[in-house]
Amino acid sequence: MDIRVGDILEMKKNHPCGKENSKRFLVLRIGMDFKLRCMACGHEIMIPRVKAEKNTRKILREETSSDPKPEGTES
Repeated sequence: MDIRVGDILEMKKNHPCGKENSKRFLVLRIGMDFKLRCMACGHEIMIPRVKAEKNTRKILREETSSDPKPEGTES
């Protein structure tokens, strides 16, 4: 799973704060553990990578066109 710092993860379950958008978490750090911040209340949590990947429903990422591919290259 391609998760990067700055991505927003939409999880399967709500954060216990119960506020609106409590399923969305901002990725602050990646590695064996992920550091996530609840987008609703700002609470920061650390969870194992395996658990985060298992419970992620969707990855929201703003695509930037500041680094375009050179012409004539295909992926």
